[in-house]
Amino acid sequence: MKRINKLPDHLINQIAAGEVVERPASALKEMLENSLDAGADRISVDLAQGGIKLIRVSDNGGGIAAEDLPLALDRHATSKIANLDDLESVATLGFRGEGLASIASVSRLTLISRPHDAEHAHQIVAIDGTLHPVEPAAHAPGTSVEIVDLYFNTPARRKFLKSDNTEYAHCEATFERIALAHPHVEFILRHNGKVVWRLPQQSLAERVGALLGKDFVEASLPLDSHAAGLTLTGFVASPTFSKASRDAQYFYVNGRFVRDKIAQHALRQAYRDVLHHDRHPAYALFFTLNPANVDVNVHPTKIEVRFRESQGIHQFLFHSVHKALATSAGANPAVALDDEQSPDNATAANVGRQPDATSTATGHSSDTASPVPAGDSPPRMPFQQQRYEQQSIPLHVAREAIAVYDKQFSGLRDEERASPAPFVTTPGSPLPAPLSAASLAALPDASDGIPPLGFALAQLHGVYILSQCEDGLIVVDMHAAHERIVYERLKNALEADVIPMQPLLLPVSFAADRFEVATAHEHGMEMQRLGIELAPLSPTQIAVRGVPVWLQDGNPVELARAVLKDVRDYGLSQVLTERRNELLASMACHGAVRANRQLTLTEMNALLRDMEATERSGQCNHGRPTWTRLSMRELDNLFMRGR
Repeated sequence: MKRINKLPDHLINQIAAGEVVERPASALKEMLENSLDAGADRISVDLAQGGIKLIRVSDNGGGIAAEDLPLALDRHATSKIANLDDLESVATLGFRGEGLASIASVSRLTLISRPHDAEHAHQIVAIDGTLHPVEPAAHAPGTSVEIVDLYFNTPARRKFLKSDNTEYAHCEATFERIALAHPHVEFILRHNGKVVWRLPQQSLAERVGALLGKDFVEASLPLDSHAAGLTLTGFVASPTFSKASRDAQYFYVNGRFVRDKIAQHALRQAYRDVLHHDRHPAYALFFTLNPANVDVNVHPTKIEVRFRESQGIHQFLFHSVHKALATSAGANPAVALDDEQSPDNATAANVGRQPDATSTATGHSSDTASPVPAGDSPPRMPFQQQRYEQQSIPLHVAREAIAVYDKQFSGLRDEERASPAPFVTTPGSPLPAPLSAASLAALPDASDGIPPLGFALAQLHGVYILSQCEDGLIVVDMHAAHERIVYERLKNALEADVIPMQPLLLPVSFAADRFEVATAHEHGMEMQRLGIELAPLSPTQIAVRGVPVWLQDGNPVELARAVLKDVRDYGLSQVLTERRNELLASMACHGAVRANRQLTLTEMNALLRDMEATERSGQCNHGRPTWTRLSMRELDNLFMRGR
């Protein structure tokens, strides 16, 4: 029988470090919160190698007395709370007193501090959790904490750290979250000796604009709501500024950045009627309430909170944001989609409005003096620019002869044909089997040489292809069909361990965030297996040098962002194994032909032939049907022919 042993303090601190200090960004967060709790209005951060080699935070706060320096590195020693009542109404960012102790147990830490009323500064050094004697030092009023070689004594934890670029991206995100909530504090961030951020003391609007961009501020609505001791201030972006991810969502409770399910649900509900379900709102909101009504001691990293009156909080947040959004309703109802918009949304947005019943043949209203009513979008003009912007799509050359095509229109069916067609399929169901070019040429004479999906007649609203088959009309969703074709080609190519790449004659560069640049640095070579070549140009720019050959006419920036997002969220190994099909489906979606793309008859027929030669072509990658059929019998019934 094994006896119960008391763990040594050093091992306890290292265990706590595993919960509190997950990565360099976690240590930086603890240090910045300590500086803010000390009343600093000027904070300087220095990082080296993404924070793995060095993290130094200097401030001009109240400082620590020389005799208290050892206690600052002792577990559960703090000046912020003294009893249970203090814990239940915590008003500071830190309160447990284990952050610095945990960091000191897994790094080489130097703490230098000088109170404003002291003549000299003092320092204490901790290496592997062992404290050295307090010594005099030179330092301006305030405190500096320096961490060197994080996890140097726990190699098992250190090997789980990512690359320098990835760890720095997390550190920068932590810095921005904290700086956003404290505009009255001057912040400086340096990485490898280079100044990255220099934020002076400024107003909240200026700080939001500096960190989140002027486009966010211009597309946002200011919010200032008060009720029953609750305050919600900040900015909510209009629905036109929606995003494909939650990266632009900043929510603070009493100055602390949190991710709370109650708040997220309330804000999502406020946007429900004005935002597509696949999009995410953007906001920077600061929620203030009595500290006694919120419990911040429910998560080791304090990223989660628990409200004592969660239902009331939910209603307050919902109504505050809903009211702010309602004030702008009708000003610009047309959702301006950013370049991450999904093709299905683009399909719905690009279909032109029907002209008014009183419109003339030219498409203009008969009352030319009447302005367009507020909240109504002007009618879309017929497709004009596509005529000179048209480019070919990567489809096989149409394989039917002109003579056969002409024969189709010269009396294909006899009146009231009653015999069933040899290629009868149910609407939306997949074709019986993929048909190759050879099998198409060997079709029996009874079918008059007409393939199962027939020959294209026209394009409807830039979205659907109308095709005349042997016994009726085929309607094809051209985007969904092309998406399935490209998806199957990508799958087959990746199974052969290589997706052919098409180098771009002129590389396309785009503005990228820190996580995208870090991912491109870390996985750039491996991502070439997916047929895409990325080259980081700077900390904020990435160049696309090559794309899969079947996606060469798609948007390379959209494709690159989609691949980088999946690799960043799940890791490259998981993307290439468990999530392979999801990633390829996303790539195919970005490379498929878009709505309102004018196709020639040759291109439309080529798409139909490729559908016949592709497995599972009856459904797109998302499970929706790609085509449906109306037989002559069904069409005759619509017009009561033969009755």
